[in-house]
Amino acid sequence: MNIRLYNAKILTMEKDRPVFDGEIWIKNSKIAYVGEAKHLEKFWQDGKDICIIWDQEIDCEGNLLMPGFKDAHTHSGMTFLRSYADDLPLQRWLNEKIFPMEAKLTGEDIYHFVKLAVLEYLTSGITAIFDMYLKPDITAHACMDMGMRCVLTSGLNDFTSSVQEVAEEYQRWNHTSELISYQLGFHAEYTCSRQLLTQLASLAHKLRAPVYAHMSETEKEVSDCKKKYGMTPPLFLDSLGMFQFGGGGYHCVHMTEDDVRVFIKRGMSVVTNPASNMKLASGIAPIAEYVAKSIPVAIGTDGAASNNSLDMFKEMYLAAGLAKLREKDPACIPAMEVLRMATVGGSAAMRLPQADVLAEGKLADIILIDLKQPNMQPVHNIPANLVYSGSKQNVKMTMIGGKVLYRDGQFFVGEDAGNIYRETERIVRRLTGQDN
Repeated sequence: MNIRLYNAKILTMEKDRPVFDGEIWIKNSKIAYVGEAKHLEKFWQDGKDICIIWDQEIDCEGNLLMPGFKDAHTHSGMTFLRSYADDLPLQRWLNEKIFPMEAKLTGEDIYHFVKLAVLEYLTSGITAIFDMYLKPDITAHACMDMGMRCVLTSGLNDFTSSVQEVAEEYQRWNHTSELISYQLGFHAEYTCSRQLLTQLASLAHKLRAPVYAHMSETEKEVSDCKKKYGMTPPLFLDSLGMFQFGGGGYHCVHMTEDDVRVFIKRGMSVVTNPASNMKLASGIAPIAEYVAKSIPVAIGTDGAASNNSLDMFKEMYLAAGLAKLREKDPACIPAMEVLRMATVGGSAAMRLPQADVLAEGKLADIILIDLKQPNMQPVHNIPANLVYSGSKQNVKMTMIGGKVLYRDGQFFVGEDAGNIYRETERIVRRLTGQDN
């Protein structure tokens, strides 16, 4: 489809480019033009080959167009555990509540729970997710059916999957759909044997691929790893050659100076999950330090089981606020830096360079923010408003690959939202024994 978005304020997220008034043209899945209306005459004079027969023209009414948010760490299939296992520390949360319930899941169950998650992502302006969960194939099919952009990574551990399956998934999902890609990953050091980790490191070398995992999330995780291997998780994993081609760590709350040096040396990303870390009392990640040392930082929700929402506005506010609290410095992380984490930083961590900013030739993964809600007034500083006072209520439209999937409270995903709610409720009743 050819779509014209006009009469808009535009925040491209290109470095040092301020908000401006203009319009965006979309041809199929990509951006064909983004700029001020007064520059269109020169655009035509340059001989651009653009069809001007619009399938749709959307008057943005002075509201803000910007790149969609990237949820750089999530577990979409865990939406069924929202508010099921609250107020427990991580290890008890996992072993007593999460793992036993997950053992009951079927592939069909996961499919429907992912679809529920996608609806929530769209209302939060999230246009791409970095998903780690059981049965990645199922997640991929659910996302394709809904039009969601998804980067898969394996939750490889001693109890599920194998390195051979990971290798097969890597080949399959990097060559199947424009919406789906795949990066190597494993759950965490503490759920994987040394042998399994060594096998995955060998695969990473063979493919020359980055690797991602939960890392240094809790003090217990770090202390247990030091007792077992004499090293922190990042140092131990790096000693296996795991990050020869980069990758990233999810959480990275309890990092030593040596750990940080590994991330710098290997060009790795940190994906912070502030709401989950706060709610599980895991700690506050030192993201100001990471930024100061030029380590790329992205933001994830960690999924509805631990968070309990898939809300990038909440994550941005907490990322900024908790960093300021930790450092006792209100100036340590400016709003624009946090906004970059939620957009450009996420694209970098997810290896989606084609979806980082709004520019000609980039993917049309775009959101429209309502600036006329009271929480956006007055408009002194749009990035600051988004981070400190923004809310899901401000998301008027979410577009992925040039397709409008959510607009003004309505979903356009090929299925009625009510049907998804009813199906997930039916499955939850079965899993919890309420249908007996």
